[in-house]
Amino acid sequence: MIRILLVDDHPVVRMGLRGMLDAEPGLTVVGEASSGVEGVALALAERPDIVLMDLRMPGGDGVEATERILAATSGVRVMVLTTYESDRDILRAIEAGAAGYLLKDASPKELADAVRAAARGETVLAPSVASTLVRQVRNPAPPALSARETEVLRLVAAGLTNAEIGKRLFISEATVKTHLLRAFNKLDVADRTAAVTTAMRHGLL
Repeated sequence: MIRILLVDDHPVVRMGLRGMLDAEPGLTVVGEASSGVEGVALALAERPDIVLMDLRMPGGDGVEATERILAATSGVRVMVLTTYESDRDILRAIEAGAAGYLLKDASPKELADAVRAAARGETVLAPSVASTLVRQVRNPAPPALSARETEVLRLVAAGLTNAEIGKRLFISEATVKTHLLRAFNKLDVADRTAAVTTAMRHGLL
């Protein structure tokens, strides 16, 4: 028997999910939570096999709750079930360790099959979500530099030394080096020239 915890702030949604899942052989709903905080507490108390987690709820969002549940338990798998499919939501959930990402327009059979697959250790993604992840891998977002890091790199590109940059920006040479090292890390480069060329390639300068 696969034991399921529902975490969603809408009672009608939880009621529909419970009726749908309890009607499936081998599936049973062992608890319901209306917020991320309540979901974490119930997950720790019930130790379900699967948590069906909404993303946007009062009292802590689903991503934060997912991270806390996975950090505090072993063997519990969290599946996101939401109406949202923005790139940011999908990536945050997957990075948090979610075993799946389904949309609420899934059919009862799709949902039941997804729960069983997740319980077997598989990762389950709605087709549109899988397409988004593939697009993100093929066309990753450019690294985000802070305004100061960008300013420092612009001056590096202009040929200024660290000392000259420090004088221009009224900061110490050590602070210039700190900004450069942070930029190197974000751009995944090891030197000033590579940092400037990489930043230009990404349209950051």
